[in-house]
This record gives sequence, C-alpha cells and structure tokens, in this order.
Amino acid sequence: MLGPQRLYQPDYNNVSPRISFAWDVFGKQRTVVRAGYGIFYDAFSQDAFIGQAPYNSVFDPGAAYSGFGPNPISFAYANPGPIVSGSPIYGFPGPMSDGFAVNPNLRTPYMQNFNLNLQQQVTRKMVFEIGYVGSNGHKLLQTVDANQPTQAMITTADLACNCINNGPNYVPRFYSNPSFFYLNYLESSANSNYNSLQTSFRINDWHGLTTTVNYTWSHSIDDASDSWEYVPNASTPNETYAIHPNRGNSNFDVRNRFTWNFIYQIPDAKDSRFKAIRNGWGLNGIVTLQSGQPFQFNYNFEDDFDGSGSFYGVPDIVGPVHYNQNDPNNYINLNAFAVPCTPLPSGFTGGASSCTPGTRHYGTLGRNSLIGPHFRQFDFSIFKDTLLTERLKMQLRFEAYNLFNHPNFANPYLPFFIADPSINGATSNGHYQGSYPLTATGDVGIGYPFLGSGGPRSLQIAVKFNF
Repeated sequence: MLGPQRLYQPDYNNVSPRISFAWDVFGKQRTVVRAGYGIFYDAFSQDAFIGQAPYNSVFDPGAAYSGFGPNPISFAYANPGPIVSGSPIYGFPGPMSDGFAVNPNLRTPYMQNFNLNLQQQVTRKMVFEIGYVGSNGHKLLQTVDANQPTQAMITTADLACNCINNGPNYVPRFYSNPSFFYLNYLESSANSNYNSLQTSFRINDWHGLTTTVNYTWSHSIDDASDSWEYVPNASTPNETYAIHPNRGNSNFDVRNRFTWNFIYQIPDAKDSRFKAIRNGWGLNGIVTLQSGQPFQFNYNFEDDFDGSGSFYGVPDIVGPVHYNQNDPNNYINLNAFAVPCTPLPSGFTGGASSCTPGTRHYGTLGRNSLIGPHFRQFDFSIFKDTLLTERLKMQLRFEAYNLFNHPNFANPYLPFFIADPSINGATSNGHYQGSYPLTATGDVGIGYPFLGSGGPRSLQIAVKFNF
C-alpha cells in the first residue's frame, strides 16, 4: 500500500479497439460469413478488496481493515461463559494472524474476444450456422499465498526439526513474514483461454414446427476462476512457486453441451365438428445434455500432509481414475489417490505423524483435473388454446419437468464446497480406499431446494388467459 489515499496505481493504458465484418459470399443473401475481434476491459469487483472470506484464512477482512500498516486492527476472541457485569466481553487483543495485501501495480483485467462463423440458409425457413468462438483473458485477478514455503524449505525444515514426530505436525511457516501465517496477496497475474466450436440449426414455423438444435464443444483453461477462495484453488495455487501452478480447467468448463427446443402446433381440423375441442393443441419441450464440470480433491484441514501449512492441499494421483456415472454412491474410485508423503515403515495410520520426515511434498493431482457428473434433462409440455371471446383466449397447459426422472447430481465438492479424498481412510501404504459418493443434486442451493434444472420429475397443470 502506497498510502491511505490509494491502494494501487491508476492504469491509463486501457485501449479497446474492435473490428468486425459480414460478407455475403455469393450475393444472394443465403451464405454469409461473419467475423469479429475486440478487446474488452473489466471493472474491479469491490469484494476483491473488502469483506474477504478466502478458504485458507480464519479472518481476513481485507485492505480496508488491514492487520498491518500505520493503523493496524487487532483481533480478540470473546471470553467464554456468561456475560458478567464489570468483566470484559473480549480478551486481550492481539495482532492479526493472517494478512492481506494488494500489488500496488495492479492492472485492469481485459479480454480478447474473437469469432468466425458461417451462416447458410438451407430453405426459406431453415438456417444452419457453424462458427469458432474464442477468447483470451489477461491480467486477471488472483490471490497467492506470499508466505507459503517452497518445497526445498519444507524438506529442509522437516528434516532439521523432525516436526512431524515431535509436534507440531506442520513445518514452521514464518519464512517471508514472521508476523503472519497466511499472507494473501492480490495481484493481476492470471490468464485464461477459451476455444469453442458452436453449431446451430433453426427451423421457423415449418408446417407448425419451430425448433432450434444447438451443439457446443468448448474448453476453458485459466490460472484463476475467481479472485478469492470460495472453492479451494479457484484462485490461490496449491503450490505458489511452481511454474504455472494453478493452470488447469476453469471451474465453469463444460466440454460438451447439446440443447434442443421445439414448439409444434398441431394442425387444426378442417371440418367444424367439435372444433372447440379438436383445435388449438400443441407440444413443446427442451432437451439438455451436458458433460460434467471439473473439480479436484482437497483435504478439509485434517492435517498438514504436504508440509506447506495450508491444510487443504491435494493428494498424489497414483493410478487410473475410474468413474461410475450410474452409481452416485460410488461415483469415483479413491484407490487412484494417496497421501503426499512416504509412510513410516510401521504404516500410515491417518495423520501426518505417519509420514517419514523429509518426504512430505506438494500433491501431484492437478487443479480441476477430475470431471463431475453429467447432466441430462427433458422438459415437456402439452397445451391447448381455446378462444373464449373475440379478445379473450385461454391456454390450458400440462407440464412435466425432468419427464424421465433422470437423476442429476451436482459437482462432488457440493454442498460443502470441498471434496475430501480421506473420507474412508487409507491403507497402510497411504492409498485411499473405497469410493467417493455424490450427495447433492443440481436443484439444491445452499440448503434451499427449488424447482429448476436438475430436480426430480415434477408435474403441474396451469391455466393462462391472454387478452
């Protein structure tokens, strides 16, 4: 921080040119090529500077209430027991255990967006489109733990003090700044890359049918999918000092997505018998097929297995990963993962004290290298339009959400925002055992179920009046 009046220096180098063109290839308005390129700048989200709740820090209020500087705030725990007149509610205040800092040379994040697509009219009412859409993100916000030890520091300190077997179970972490444990440092150093093939086929009112079919193959890679740790490693790398330490699939990466929506107006009968009953019927529906979103395993603060002091590190990957999309209780086989250390000759018994001193290391499982469950859903409805008067029309609808009652489960790190590989314990050689289950469905928010994508089959009848 350069002073109380300014957190970071202004960035005056934000120029955003844009260019695009459309070309009618044969001059008949049936085959059109379009392309575009542009640079788009983002605005800083203010929650990146105040009110943080990063995953690693117990209490880290941000730059507005810093634990260091000319006027640092203090931290005090409430005294246990009932409130007694004349006795202080809080104990003696002390310095903050964790720190927050901002790079004074923070720069404005920006995206380069580009696309090239071909649109072909098949018939007067049918259009096919195929295109490439991509983007590159630069200077994106991310947080690093500036007080994290390197692998060499971990090994040296582990052997020197034999910290595992002579307690505490973590290597002393005061390398960069002795005043803090975690020192979260916000900087504009992350990048992203997105590439996609996007196709669509549209029919507009062809013999009563209006429909659109879309398919997208895409891949999104980045160094940070968020500016803070609401999900482990979404921003802060597991190993700060490695080359491209947090490079991996974006949290929101979806490799394949297929959607089909349709409305079919059943032709009315030509004769007039039972006209009010026979006419006005129609069908519509939405089909959604989507591959799963990525995730990785993290420890939920059981122990300091990798020696970094983060307590939410990742395991080693020691075998092929097997998924079971049809059995949510055994979604992913945990035998492919192991504790990131060499167990003592007596065997691994559950804690970091079972690790041989000097063998603890950052886990080899990559960020977002695992894939969550796919998504399948078909919503369908039947409707009947009836003209009651010249200006009043009634529509009776029967609607079915998730018609085939296909179970759709949420990403494995929900509902607790972390997926822990040690839930079933480990064998004596440190390999985890059993399977990791899926416990949340896609229609459940933070403890609140609602009707929507991913829910169980729901049926409803509705009446709508148009006038």
